[in-house]
Amino acid sequence: MHYLDQKVFGKITTKEIIGAEPPITPDTQNLLESEFSILASELESCSKEELEKLLEQQQAAEAHVNSRPGAMALSQPKIQLFTEFSQKYIQKIREKLDS
Repeated sequence: MHYLDQKVFGKITTKEIIGAEPPITPDTQNLLESEFSILASELESCSKEELEKLLEQQQAAEAHVNSRPGAMALSQPKIQLFTEFSQKYIQKIREKLDS
């Protein structure tokens, strides 16, 4: 199951989002906030081509995580939290592309 080790948000992997560990609060919340801050600050030095690639990669990562939401054993609140942060990041990328 190599897809579990796929990075979906900075250094955060699929298994951290869909698995039981780490717990949603405060651990996953803190991880996502920290990674979002890092990722958002890194956008400042990206070229338009890099931003377009990042946008494509993040949209693919979000689709990857959300391709399994029907499985009852998965942490739905963690998936929703990930999606919120992913959307915030995608919005930041789009704002940077438009500026």
